[in-house]
Amino acid sequence: MRPWRLVRGAWRRSIQLRVITATLALSLVVVSLLGVTLSRQITDGLLQAHAEAAVADAAAGVDSAQRTLAVSDAPPDELRQTITRIVETLAASGNTSAASDPLYEIVVLGDEGARTYRSGVSPRSVPDSLRERVADEERIFRTYTSIHYLDGREVPGLAVGGQITDPYGGDYELYYLFPLTEQQQTVDLVLTALATAGVLLIMLLCALAWLVARQVVTPVRLAARIAERFSAGNLAERMAVRGRDDLARLAMSFNQMAASLQHQIGQLEDLSRMQQQFVSDVSHELRTPLTTVRMAADVLYESRGQFDPTVERSVELLQAQLDRFEALLTDLLEISRFDAGAAALNAGRYDVRDIVHKVVDAATPLAVEKGSELVVDVPVEPAMAEVDDRRIERIVRNLVVNAVEHGEGHDVRVTVAADDHAVAVAVRDHGVGLKPGESSLVFHRFWRADPARARTTGGTGLGLSIALEDARLHGGWLQAWGEPGEGSQFRLTLPRLAGDDLRSSPLALVPDDVGDGGLVDAGSIGEPYRRILPSRAEPDDASSPVSSAAPPEEAPAAPAASAEEVGRRA
Repeated sequence: MRPWRLVRGAWRRSIQLRVITATLALSLVVVSLLGVTLSRQITDGLLQAHAEAAVADAAAGVDSAQRTLAVSDAPPDELRQTITRIVETLAASGNTSAASDPLYEIVVLGDEGARTYRSGVSPRSVPDSLRERVADEERIFRTYTSIHYLDGREVPGLAVGGQITDPYGGDYELYYLFPLTEQQQTVDLVLTALATAGVLLIMLLCALAWLVARQVVTPVRLAARIAERFSAGNLAERMAVRGRDDLARLAMSFNQMAASLQHQIGQLEDLSRMQQQFVSDVSHELRTPLTTVRMAADVLYESRGQFDPTVERSVELLQAQLDRFEALLTDLLEISRFDAGAAALNAGRYDVRDIVHKVVDAATPLAVEKGSELVVDVPVEPAMAEVDDRRIERIVRNLVVNAVEHGEGHDVRVTVAADDHAVAVAVRDHGVGLKPGESSLVFHRFWRADPARARTTGGTGLGLSIALEDARLHGGWLQAWGEPGEGSQFRLTLPRLAGDDLRSSPLALVPDDVGDGGLVDAGSIGEPYRRILPSRAEPDDASSPVSSAAPPEEAPAAPAASAEEVGRRA
């Protein structure tokens, strides 16, 4: 089965192979038809000319024998010798040279049995079908047959016969057997020449097809390789332009497109760098006035009991908004580090169960306030992995707080599982779920599913963007499933060893409690936020922030709900 797959793969990948194969097949058909037609015409021409001459000789011999018998006055007992002399006279004319084979052999068949004239020919060389026709009509008939010699030889031949009658009313059948050895040799030589010419013609056509296909396919392959390098980030790649034909126009068009894309990408990169620098500068510049305002607000907050109720409430609101503003600046600085490629992973060996318990303990008061209960399901064995505990805690905290806020007062389940290669954390809620189309927006910065809905937990709108970058920094997956009315489930999968590639996850992406009616979108739906890197030398980072797509065995099967590497933001 493997060779067939290799052949099928080569057939799908190579235009040149398909062109040569198609040319070979068509050439075989055309050459075969042409060879069969020519061989038939040549064979028929050779045999027809020889058959006409043979029929003429046989007709003359039969007529001569009949005339001789008609005027013979031999008594019946001597008639056999008379026929023998007549036939020997006819047969003698078929041997033009003592050193060569006779032109024909003669066989006489009658009521008294069969007798051959000329040595070594068997009477069974005359087919029964020819005898029946000769016996029924007084005409000359012919047919192709095999001449059998008494020494065992068998050669192709032509049998021509007619009927003769003696003066006493006895009927005899006189047959001329013409060997076709020379004609067969000529036909064999012609067929060999045609076959050789056909093979050479097919080889020539295949060579021409290979040459033509190579001239056409080589520039296309070159364009494909250049396009691959171009898409990998080598924006200076260009095709060589030779001549003024169609391929040259293709190369010029490709180069113009590449130059335009390079210019536009350069502009976008410059704009992105300006935006990143602006966010970083603003975040740093706001730190100093924020610190001053924070100090003054802390003094007012500590003395709020001395103010009247209206002023006291204003001080509390000021303190809360300053907390949120400070958190926003912290998130902006973190995002700017990711955008600049300056985020570093301080990995160590940690038990992911401990991180989850720490997050759940901190989120329990919020869950109580929302009327939800946090249910934790962890394995008995330690779930050790080489991770940055601060970043993993931040990811899990974002997922848990998100689930509590959108859980509509239902229980939130946090599950931890591990296998030999990976550790996974899944957060399941039974809230509003994800609507179709929202999955393409959930990782946009500052995006909310319901713009009219206030952030009751003080979120900045950057939590899941940062969580996705943290997962990518670990070489992990951050994926989500959601369906309106069924809630959602977010799954974080991390390799046990830093730098290992993930192949599967210990937890299923689709929850077990989803009924048969819960359909899942095939593949990742929507694209998370994609940043433009400041350097063109890192093409891999220009793709999705998630390090890799979902494992093949977990690819969803039907297009209705939302299973994707994206999440919902509070």
